[in-house]
Amino acid sequence: MREADRARALAAYDVSRETAARLDLYVEQLNRWQSVKNLVGPATLAEVWSRHVADALQLLALAPDARTWADLGSGAGIPGLILAIAGAERGIRVTLVESNARKCAFLTEAARITGAPAQVSNARIESVVPDLSGVDVVCARALAPLDQLLAWTAPLLKFGTTGLFPKGRDVEAELTRAAARWTFTHDLVPSRTDAEARIVRITALTDPSPR
Repeated sequence: MREADRARALAAYDVSRETAARLDLYVEQLNRWQSVKNLVGPATLAEVWSRHVADALQLLALAPDARTWADLGSGAGIPGLILAIAGAERGIRVTLVESNARKCAFLTEAARITGAPAQVSNARIESVVPDLSGVDVVCARALAPLDQLLAWTAPLLKFGTTGLFPKGRDVEAELTRAAARWTFTHDLVPSRTDAEARIVRITALTDPSPR
């Protein structure tokens, strides 16, 4: 079952043999650390390639010219570490922001073993964002509602950074709440791994609207 899931996920993307091998190392480390760190939902491990790897890989096509990325609340490295692994051949570098020291230990070790061009930042988002000025893309998966994500990333989005935020079936409600506070330009990209999910792509943001 795992091999079939892997084959389906990799067939959907332009992944070289070398990149596939590094992704194998990532999945191996994720399984190894899962028992002691509880990095992802245990039920998702049987379909780790489609539920996590492929879900992350689809973001690369949404910012094809981006070279510097920041992943907030990186956790198990989804999507950030996977993007660093898959994007290494394109010169992509990713900053992984995570406040949990134990998860940072996993990220650091997995990045070392896979050779991913990723920098792990063990800090709170608010303290790191000012240092991320100029990154091409900021992303976050399953971290917070969209209005909070915009509050955290406004210093980046207001100056040309693109935001990529995977969301589930409640995306329209999140957009409505965010629009009550922020003025932003966005589009919704259908997820390739979940028919009910969308990826919110933010391409411009201005100061909060007057209340």
